[in-house]
Amino acid sequence: MGQVETDEIYVGVDRHGAHYVFPVQAKGGKDKLSVVQILQDFALCADKFPALVCRPIGAQFLTEDVIVLFEFQHGNEGIKIAAEKHYRLVPPEEIDDEDLRNYRLHGLAD
Repeated sequence: MGQVETDEIYVGVDRHGAHYVFPVQAKGGKDKLSVVQILQDFALCADKFPALVCRPIGAQFLTEDVIVLFEFQHGNEGIKIAAEKHYRLVPPEEIDDEDLRNYRLHGLAD
């Protein structure tokens, strides 16, 4: 396939013991996520981590404090977005212990 550029790679285990690899593509400013890069991430996973479940992630900064996270899947029809989440990034001093307790209490911290 040639050269592959992936910004980050994480390996994790879920609560059931399944192993995953998360290649991450991060873009900001006018740069956009590319289907070719996501395809390369799937190929990287197949080559370097064949026993792990590949879950490519894309991070796109919309503004200085808003990020969109995408999870991709590869199917018969090509690359598709499996999930899309938008987050406003905040400095730590804007989150207090009561907020964190409420997130955990209501299952919002997953």
